[in-house]
Amino acid sequence: MNDDSTPLAPRAGGPRSTRTISGAPVWVSLTSHDLAVTQKFYTAVLGWEWRTMKLGDLFRVAEVDGVPVAGVAAVAGQWHMAVNWTAYFAVESADETASRVQERGGTLAVGPLSLPPGRTALLADRDGATFGIWEGEISGSWDAWRKAAPVLVRLRTRDAFDSAIFYGEVFEWASGRPGGCEVRYDGEEVVVVNDHEEVARIESGALGSAPDPTIRPRWHVHFAVEDVPSCVRGAEANGGSVLRATDREAVLRDPEGALFTVYHRSTGPLGGRVD
Repeated sequence: MNDDSTPLAPRAGGPRSTRTISGAPVWVSLTSHDLAVTQKFYTAVLGWEWRTMKLGDLFRVAEVDGVPVAGVAAVAGQWHMAVNWTAYFAVESADETASRVQERGGTLAVGPLSLPPGRTALLADRDGATFGIWEGEISGSWDAWRKAAPVLVRLRTRDAFDSAIFYGEVFEWASGRPGGCEVRYDGEEVVVVNDHEEVARIESGALGSAPDPTIRPRWHVHFAVEDVPSCVRGAEANGGSVLRATDREAVLRDPEGALFTVYHRSTGPLGGRVD
């Protein structure tokens, strides 16, 4: 089944299963209040084009050169959710994974619920960083999403090694299973690798009680771009703000407060800090 009723099954390419892509980030989605404001901002900053979804008028899929790169759900007020970018990880069983999260001190916020052609849930780890899980089919264009339009994620948390144990047990990292993720270390950071490519990093330094949301535990999404300064100008001109910027990387906030990073695709984002 390759149905656009869910953002995790984009229309291009043949389907793949989370059974063969296990524990890796496979999608990112933004929860917002105002769909028109969100579309205008991300079109200006990232050049995204949009298509509708069968889920309804409050949902959109963003594309770059025909490759689906992200989902947007304008349901923050309706569902009493924070405006935030969320990374979704592939799992073999959403129900079993949600149970493992809760057994290890994490929390279940939404689901698991059926969203054909699969099942999904929204959770938080024991330090409060939110993330999603997806069980089911993924379009073959996931490979294009990872290679042609990379979207990579970094967790800033209280203790990187403690979090690596938590997520390693939840997602079965370093288990040697085909299609699974392996873990290596780069100084004080934990690096997650899938199919020989770096897909995530975990770093220490977050403060759970900090009033500044940029230093609380969270998964932070990075988008590859060709021109970082152009993205910065687009953000400033369309109601966003810039937290930090160089010619190669910038941390931005959209008009509703969601944080994300853009990086020059030739450099790779994960070796640097998000704020």
